[in-house]
Amino acid sequence: MSCDYILSENRLYEIIRFFMTTASPTPMAETPSWRRFEIAIIGTARRLNTAFNTRVESLDLNLNQASLLAFVVDFGDSTQTALAEMVGLGRAATGTMIDHLEARGLLERSPDPGDRRVWLVAATDAGRDIVEQFYEIDRALRDELRRGIGRNDRQQLAELLERLDANIDLAIKNSPKNSPQR
Repeated sequence: MSCDYILSENRLYEIIRFFMTTASPTPMAETPSWRRFEIAIIGTARRLNTAFNTRVESLDLNLNQASLLAFVVDFGDSTQTALAEMVGLGRAATGTMIDHLEARGLLERSPDPGDRRVWLVAATDAGRDIVEQFYEIDRALRDELRRGIGRNDRQQLAELLERLDANIDLAIKNSPKNSPQR
């Protein structure tokens, strides 16, 4: 099973930070309709992250750790840099996660035969077992979250979120912080 549906916690927070500049502490009913969209996304993203973290807590993992472990199982031995890109975190934060998962016996590092400077990260048998449990938790939670939301609605929402994500990338790219100095 692929983990393409997992939104990395870092990407989730990037989206939230983008909208926080327009979010308001005003209750939803009092918020102008043009601002409710962003507030709804922020609140939903936070609660979705909380729901996943609450469920994977039974595995003594958080969503980022479970996602990283699942990526290794799904895509095979990977470098820390590749894993950082997959989970949407920096290399140092990813390295810390790998250290933690390695200490628990869920991942192991080995030298890359093609580049002695690089280490490959692989799942252990215990790591693969945890990922299978994670997939069961994920399937059950997704079933709960999708209750009353039809396939067409989910597809339409996914398409809208993909367009929103592309717009966020452009907004970040075009922000004054990323503009060339004059």
